[in-house]
Amino acid sequence: MKRSDLFAILFVVSILMIFILPESRLTYNLAYEKFPIVLSFLKFALLATFGEMLILRIFRGTYNEKKFGLLPKTIVWGVLGISLYFAFTIFYGGVTWLLFEDGRPETAAMKLIHSFSISFFMNIFYAPVLMLTHHVTDRFILNNNGRFPVRKFQTMALLKQIDWDKMWGFVIKKTIPFFWIPVHTITFLLPEQYRILIAAVLSIVLGLFLATSKKK
Repeated sequence: MKRSDLFAILFVVSILMIFILPESRLTYNLAYEKFPIVLSFLKFALLATFGEMLILRIFRGTYNEKKFGLLPKTIVWGVLGISLYFAFTIFYGGVTWLLFEDGRPETAAMKLIHSFSISFFMNIFYAPVLMLTHHVTDRFILNNNGRFPVRKFQTMALLKQIDWDKMWGFVIKKTIPFFWIPVHTITFLLPEQYRILIAAVLSIVLGLFLATSKKK
């Protein structure tokens, strides 16, 4: 085990302790009430980037390298976290208003239908855009040796570099119906302040699962 692995374990333990200890969990809840957008940025910036670092560790034996682009990835993930916060809020409110006129259902069965409906519509309309944006920005960072020179960003050129068979045939066609819709159904059953957090953790879980499967 490398020293960097110890820091990774310490990071995970620190995050867990925030939600295990009542005092720190209360502080988190109060912070979310006042600054939900800031916390959405931080949660995805830290956790989703950490997930990519773990994948890099699996394949390359290191948590960071020159072309990885730690800082640009962190900022991109943070911005995507903010977009996810708005998506959660918009689709939760919109689906509830459109299909459940009386507000959130009370029975367990209707709560599950309610959460599934939100997850379904959000993942059908929003998730492909999120996935495509992440893939394009990731490719741009790689092409520029770990940097993100904004003026050089050319959307059409990057879109032409995408493996569309993989993007459609696996990323969209399989992960959305078989992973994201089911797990986000569970996510929308949770209190609002934990949904973005769980979404970030789930992105790590899926990434690690795919990475380990690919390595095997």
